[in-house]
Amino acid sequence: MKNKLLGGMIAVVLTAGISASVLAAEHEVLMLNGNATGSMVFEPALLNVAVGDTVKFIPKDMGHNAESVATLSPAGSVDFKGDISKEIIVTVAKEGVYVVQCNPHSIMAMVGVIVAGKPTNLADIKEKAATYSQKFVMNKQRLNNILAQIK
Repeated sequence: MKNKLLGGMIAVVLTAGISASVLAAEHEVLMLNGNATGSMVFEPALLNVAVGDTVKFIPKDMGHNAESVATLSPAGSVDFKGDISKEIIVTVAKEGVYVVQCNPHSIMAMVGVIVAGKPTNLADIKEKAATYSQKFVMNKQRLNNILAQIK
């Protein structure tokens, strides 16, 4: 009887783990020198995902990377930093809004935004984005325009 109960519990735990991994989606974001929205861009600039999903950043043009902006991410989230001209795959583990930048082109406002689940920290991100955006030498409203699309 104990073995059947234990076996059933193990099966439920394994099934739950497999189901969660099967349900996780992989999204792609391109790092580009330009597109119809302007120069030095992530495409898409705004990405909605579920917690547990992965995001693959793909350098279609060389010289770009993707990295989180520590002050513009959910509290307790793990920062990431990709190498220049290399793909990086990130698993989104916490709910909220994440701002991502290309470090070499951050002053050109090469930024993107990921929303995982509900945008629980949106007000905080919008407030801090004003200071962060002051370093942009072009596309000064890009981050604010992306954040304005989040409901």
